[in-house]
Amino acid sequence: MPRTRIEGLLASFPKLMVPGQQHTTIETETIRYVYQPIGEDMYAVLITSRQNNIVQDMDTLHLIARAVADICDVNDQQGVILRGFDILTAFEEIISQGSRDKIDLAKLRTIMEMESHEEKIQDIIDRNKEREAKQELKRKAK
Repeated sequence: MPRTRIEGLLASFPKLMVPGQQHTTIETETIRYVYQPIGEDMYAVLITSRQNNIVQDMDTLHLIARAVADICDVNDQQGVILRGFDILTAFEEIISQGSRDKIDLAKLRTIMEMESHEEKIQDIIDRNKEREAKQELKRKAK
């Protein structure tokens, strides 16, 4: 789906919501919005086709909402923005190639906490550069 189409669907979502409605789905001719409030004036929204299994969509949405709440304080919009990369990484682990992976919140936490080999190497390089810079400053000071 092109980015402009997704942006258009997201822009029309607030207009389709009915205040005080208990349902967490909105259906149009071709699209189904499944949503869940995750904070003040913030929603997790899953946009699917009407042919998708709504039970699976709801399960995926609940996992996404729990993951966002686990990663950051959902009552603070700025906190959500600051942790955006981590949130997107979690989404990538939950949904792959347009379908949900077999993952639960505990497994997602484990994946998010794991350090990659490249990250460890980069940390070692950074520490060595700091040590060399400190040694160079000491040498220049003498």
